[in-house]
Amino acid sequence: MEQKSATKYFPTVGDGSGLAGTEGLYKEELQLALRNRGMPLEALRYPITPTGLHYLLIHYDIPEVNAEKWRLKVAGLVGKPLELTLDDIKKLPRRTMAVTMECAGNGRALFAPRRISQPWLLEAIGNAEWTGTPVQGILQEAGIRNSAVEIVFTGLDQGVEGDQVQFYQRSLTVNEAMRDEVLLAYEMNGEPLPPQHGYPLRLLMPGWYGMTSVKWLDRIEAVAEPFQGYQMARAYRYSQTADGPGEAVTLIRARALMIPPGIPDFMTRNRLVEAGSVTLTGKAWAGRIGISDVEVSVDGGSTWSKAELGESGSPYGWRTWTFLWTATPGECVLLVRAIDAYGNMQPIDQEWNFGGYGNNGVQRVNVIVR
Repeated sequence: MEQKSATKYFPTVGDGSGLAGTEGLYKEELQLALRNRGMPLEALRYPITPTGLHYLLIHYDIPEVNAEKWRLKVAGLVGKPLELTLDDIKKLPRRTMAVTMECAGNGRALFAPRRISQPWLLEAIGNAEWTGTPVQGILQEAGIRNSAVEIVFTGLDQGVEGDQVQFYQRSLTVNEAMRDEVLLAYEMNGEPLPPQHGYPLRLLMPGWYGMTSVKWLDRIEAVAEPFQGYQMARAYRYSQTADGPGEAVTLIRARALMIPPGIPDFMTRNRLVEAGSVTLTGKAWAGRIGISDVEVSVDGGSTWSKAELGESGSPYGWRTWTFLWTATPGECVLLVRAIDAYGNMQPIDQEWNFGGYGNNGVQRVNVIVR
């Protein structure tokens, strides 16, 4: 499965700490930022994010895949190994659902110091309609043995990370993989998956951060021990140091975002708004937990008022919120925060971690009212 090497392939970026200060970006960060893309926050107006506006993160390269020759392999601790064509998979029970997907590193660039990696601000999100077949059915057909504890999902994208040559791999416990909502997805917004989103097949794990939803899926393997591949054991951990074990990154934390009102200044993206009645609106989500409330502050966080929540179109999709604001001339800072069904509230400032993961600190929008 995991391909390892003790060779140090590439020099260390920066001062060797893996962290950058508060000013400027490294060339490597810009290179990543230009390969990947975020969803412009004005696209929060769409209940379903158009495919071309959905956030995108590609760890290595987009692999070249011949769908006619491609086969999904199901192996390991199973009674009946499988090799399935895309047509075979499309003949299985079909399900479509809206799912809000968010990168675990969303908000990384707002940490100080920040991890030298993809420098996300707040835009690493999207809410698409995904169509596929439940993983559960394929695992049942293969006959997972009682000795299996995890299911490893391997993509076709290959690269070097942590001085290891590897295919992108993530694992789930058998119980998590068997959940009803976990899909092998082959359509996005009613069309075949685009190459950049995992064509011909990807894993979709609703409620978890996006790193779990392995793209360009090649192999599913049942294993007897917890998988210790790089993306599980070293990456995506809430750790205070580069090598600390930390807690695994899993479920999406509560977050609300607003469509920045008015019009933007080109460089700063600060907003210009006309005085009077202004409807603030946006979206809120909390993985599989769900949102109970959204609150808005129009005075920089001194006072908070409840927003009106719209209905949820999907248990794993975002909800619309609205708030009527009487804007008076002057400068102000708008904030919005979500509270999940367990009472967890977005913090004003997120607790720092080395990887820059799970930063759900509240959004701030600087506004001049004229």
